[in-house]
Order: sequence, then structure tokens, then C-alpha cells
Amino acid sequence: MVPHQVKFLGRHLMVKGEYVDDILSGKKKATIRLGIVRLRYKELIVHGGGRPVAKVRVTNVRYKRVVELTDEDAKLDGFKNKEELLEALKKAYGEIKPNDYVTIIEFEVIQDLSKLEPQHPYLGLEPADVARLALRYLKDKMTKEEIDVLTDLTRTNSIRATAVRLFGDLNKRWRVRKVLRKALRLLLQEGYIKTQQHSETGKGGKND
Repeated sequence: MVPHQVKFLGRHLMVKGEYVDDILSGKKKATIRLGIVRLRYKELIVHGGGRPVAKVRVTNVRYKRVVELTDEDAKLDGFKNKEELLEALKKAYGEIKPNDYVTIIEFEVIQDLSKLEPQHPYLGLEPADVARLALRYLKDKMTKEEIDVLTDLTRTNSIRATAVRLFGDLNKRWRVRKVLRKALRLLLQEGYIKTQQHSETGKGGKND
């Protein structure tokens, strides 16, 4: 494994929009990336078609050379066979050599971001995930203080801890909650996330 081939993956996993339905249906249980990819986290937010689509838990990470890929690997990635997978890899990366390394990232969907639960606090999202989505999609709509709150939440995942760290007072939790509520409201209005009700009625989409 050549050192310069190593890439690091943070909290966000980007996929082509055409793969979104397969991920949400469970047909696509892996993504195969050229090179050596090291993961920093076990839970990732998947984005496709210009929006977040799911939260996933990584179940396995494997490294192979292109020549070692199998039909089973291809099926995990939502393809019929190895040949179809290789065509997709060539389309994405250009020339691929038999001895090039690939990373197979296997995952399971733990949250569909188009079917969130309206009755749950923060729609069932973790505070840190609300913050990560807002920082990715809404930065131009948030104030400097709100961005500071969201950034700290990505580290603490705790309204209580962020209130103490930023405002020095546990009783300032309301200020953190206010930022979270604004972020959720804007994420819904812009159609980046949807509740179960919105998904079923067709309301709340970005293009509605």
C-alpha cells in the first residue's frame, strides 16, 4: 500500500444521486472507492443528489486490488456482476489498473433522512447530526454565534455540555436549543430533510 494513496474519510460520504434509492432500499450495502480509504468514524451521513439521504453505520472495511474483486463484491455495491462494477469504476475514475487498490466500505442504513419522525425531539436526530447538516448546507443562513454553537455540538453531541462550554451556564441550554430549532426548521423548509408525514403527503420537498 503506497502512502500517497491513503485518503481519510470524515463524517460525510458522498455518492451519485442515481445510487440513493438503492441505498435506502438496502440493495446497495457497500461503496467501493479507488485507493486506500481510512475511516475516522463508524457512523456516517450519506449525501447524494445535493442533499443528505441517510445515516449509516459502517459494518466492515476491506482492501483489495482491482484484480481481486468478485461478483459478490459487485452485488454488495448494487451491481449485477464484477464487469458492471468495473465499468462504473472506470467511468468514475478513468483508467484503472489491475493492481490498483480499492476500499470496500460496507454499511447499513440506521436512519432515512427523508422519513424522520415529527413527534420525536429534533425529529429523532442527534444534536450533533443536526449541527453537521446545518454547517454543510445552511452556513450562509446562520449567524457567527449560531455557527459557533453548531460547531461545538459536533464535538459534544450534548446541549448541556455546549451550554456550559460556550455560555458558562447550564441554564443557557435554551440558547443552544434555539439554534437547533432554527437549523431544523431551515433544513425542512429547504427540503434537505423530510418527516414521515411530509414524505407520505408529498409536502416539504425542495421543489414543491
